[in-house]
Amino acid sequence: MEADQHHPLISSQNRIITIRNFSLGYFIIAANTDIMDVKFFIPVLFLFLTACQPKTADKTVEVKTIPSQEYLTAATLFTQHAAEYDALCYQAYHLASIQLIQALEANPEKPAVVLDLDETVLDNSPYTAWQIVNEKPYSPETWAQWVQLAEAKPIAGVTSFLRLADSLGVSIFYVSNRNQEADLVATQKNMQDLGLPQLGDEHFYLKTTTSDKTERRKAVTDLGYDIQLFIGDNLGDYDHIWDKPTVNADRKKLVEERATEMGTKYIALPNTLYGTWEGAVYQYNRSLSEMQKDSARKAALTVPSMPFH
Repeated sequence: MEADQHHPLISSQNRIITIRNFSLGYFIIAANTDIMDVKFFIPVLFLFLTACQPKTADKTVEVKTIPSQEYLTAATLFTQHAAEYDALCYQAYHLASIQLIQALEANPEKPAVVLDLDETVLDNSPYTAWQIVNEKPYSPETWAQWVQLAEAKPIAGVTSFLRLADSLGVSIFYVSNRNQEADLVATQKNMQDLGLPQLGDEHFYLKTTTSDKTERRKAVTDLGYDIQLFIGDNLGDYDHIWDKPTVNADRKKLVEERATEMGTKYIALPNTLYGTWEGAVYQYNRSLSEMQKDSARKAALTVPSMPFH
């Protein structure tokens, strides 16, 4: 319909309705009409304007989902910002120092301590933060890139403990599932920059074929060393019985059964970011989608017996 042209359906004698077509709609001019006449025109005009409204293209609605790594946010913030996290780490290494000094009173011939690296000596929470910000799950490729940066900070309390052990003539062995071939040099550089002791190749037992650390711990004792303490963030750093495919209920039961060894032979560091405990939640199924993992996490929660209203 052209602009400024009377519509033949509603033009009548002295009651003239003029429709002017504007780009955003229609402007109505009524002339020579009274209030009662308006009642007649309203239904007609409504139908007219509805019919003449320009059609708009269907809009695409973007449905946003919860970022796949969002569940790591609170754990990462706790690790990076909670004074309580640092307090727990200092507490663990303070206890380790006490236990080591007491153990040395027995004058072992070749005393040693065995430590894990990640979340025990080195803080990798910046990598987890990267996962969250970029909505990327863990992958060996991006983890390797993080390791090569060699910029991990020390866990609170570890520097003092390692220097104490070194000063007491205790041999330190780092038994870690970092890759022996790809990660050793970058790891040594990272730790050297932090001023940590005993960084020769002979002090590192990194992963070659298996994540099970049993044989690597045995390799230390086969050299005649008497391991006074095991320190880690995962119970598998102490004994393989806590490794997969053990379910979490059984892992907790094993801790109860060997409770006297906790804090005396094995010192545990807090790690809410990852661990065998999380793999157990997923029943060690690496093929699960992020949505399936989310469902598994929620299904594992213990909730009150009565619902709240």
